[in-house]
Amino acid sequence: MSVDQTSWEAAVRHLFEDAYPYDATGPRHHEDWVLDVIALMARVPDPRGWAGLDDAAHAPEREASPTYPFVAHPPEYIAPRLQEIDRASAENLLLALTDDCCTLSSLERFTESEEELRAMARTILARYGDAATYHTNANRPGHVRGTLDFTSSGWAYSPFSVYSEDYGLIVVSDTEVGMFWNFSDY
Repeated sequence: MSVDQTSWEAAVRHLFEDAYPYDATGPRHHEDWVLDVIALMARVPDPRGWAGLDDAAHAPEREASPTYPFVAHPPEYIAPRLQEIDRASAENLLLALTDDCCTLSSLERFTESEEELRAMARTILARYGDAATYHTNANRPGHVRGTLDFTSSGWAYSPFSVYSEDYGLIVVSDTEVGMFWNFSDY
């Protein structure tokens, strides 16, 4: 499935505009793609010029910290806090990121059917191709490695930001790295 700019941007905007998102894509320049994630946290431009969502783009805190709301962590901090997940889990995670609490119950607020929302998530993932890998800082204790179980409770997070909870999906292709992140503070 190939994707064009208009449909990709529309899917990102529709799914995440009511969250507190950071949804962006940057170029992949390093074999160790965590270095590209760090550049993306500092707002490297989208290599295709496509628009993401960045609710903190104009926050005054960015003057002191260009990565805000992310903390400027070294790769040695970030890499061990990410786990690889399969594509089905990545699709579910994109849908769970549409609101805080990282749950699929957030889909109830949409007027579209679950299948229509899943099609939007597949549109977002299609940008990165079939060979992409998927990584997250969220997990549930006792889950099967490589999958995320959205039927149980008890999420665990390895935060990368100044907020009490942040969770997201990193998509890595040969040429691009995408981040789809949500923040909440309770």
